[in-house]
Amino acid sequence: MLAGDLETGKSVLRRYINGTVGFVQLGADLGRSPKVLMRMFSPTGNPQARNLFETAYLQKIEGTVLEVVDKTAA
Repeated sequence: MLAGDLETGKSVLRRYINGTVGFVQLGADLGRSPKVLMRMFSPTGNPQARNLFETAYLQKIEGTVLEVVDKTAA
């Protein structure tokens, strides 16, 4: 997403959500409809930045850390 590839970013997030807590639990935890979340991360979905930042919640509950590395600087 940071590189401008929104489609791949949404696909990765959708798969990550499905592979961890699932949309039903994520929706309950965020106070949102699971169907709305599924639509938001669908290939035709258009999530707002605020909605994307809410998914940082996944890092907290899963204990994961997102790290962005500039390969050209290495």
